[in-house]
Amino acid sequence: MAVTNYGDAALKHRIPVIDRMMEVLGQLERQDAGLTIRDLVGRLHLPRTTIYRILNTLQMYDMVHRDEGGAYHLGRRLLGFAAHVATGASKVDLVALAQPFLEQLGAEVGEGVKLSVVDKNSVLVLAAAQGRREYALTVSPGQRMDVHAGAASKLLLCHLPEAEIASLLSRPLVAFTTKTMTDPRRLRIELARIRRQGWSQDKGEAVPSIQAFAAPIFDTRNEMVAALSVPFLAGTDPARMEDIRLATIATAKALSAAIPGPVAR
Repeated sequence: MAVTNYGDAALKHRIPVIDRMMEVLGQLERQDAGLTIRDLVGRLHLPRTTIYRILNTLQMYDMVHRDEGGAYHLGRRLLGFAAHVATGASKVDLVALAQPFLEQLGAEVGEGVKLSVVDKNSVLVLAAAQGRREYALTVSPGQRMDVHAGAASKLLLCHLPEAEIASLLSRPLVAFTTKTMTDPRRLRIELARIRRQGWSQDKGEAVPSIQAFAAPIFDTRNEMVAALSVPFLAGTDPARMEDIRLATIATAKALSAAIPGPVAR
């Protein structure tokens, strides 16, 4: 985890234990499978007791959690912090505000529902609700996706500032399926179309058997802060797909209107 360049004077007033804590979180951020204490000792070259005490403290605050195999992962409380950053206002807990809307949409369409934001160079799922329909796809907070593939990803990408879009598209774009757009010029055309129509669709860009619809969440500044998406299995009846699309758009508008302050669009 890089340290912002604050200058020599400011660096003299840092707190070493917080530096170590951020190094631990930075290592966990890069490993979706998690890391054990032994892994972290080897990577950071810190005493085992120091690593243990940092992890134990972070776990008390739900900043990390330990799985059954002994590996540590980033905790759910970090998602709450990310939600505050997404809305640009610490008084708004986007996850808590959105969860009832996600649950209602999941019950209505029977599919899993996700609330996602851009986090650095990828898309992070902040909150989710499970579908009750047979064969509904499982969705979980903390999942990460590439920013160029998928309904939520493309929707979030098209609302970023131009400089950020250019930076993200200047990197090699991985082709996950034959549907994945890896040509920046073609993807830009798709992004412009999505922005005009106000919603996006995934026709199997990340996984061939999974499709999705996504709609934007706007804050009180009329800026997009998150994407609401519903993934479903390929081969779903077209009439049902249209029901999912319309329900997703309607729920996204209702959630945007519920954000405190002036109605956002």
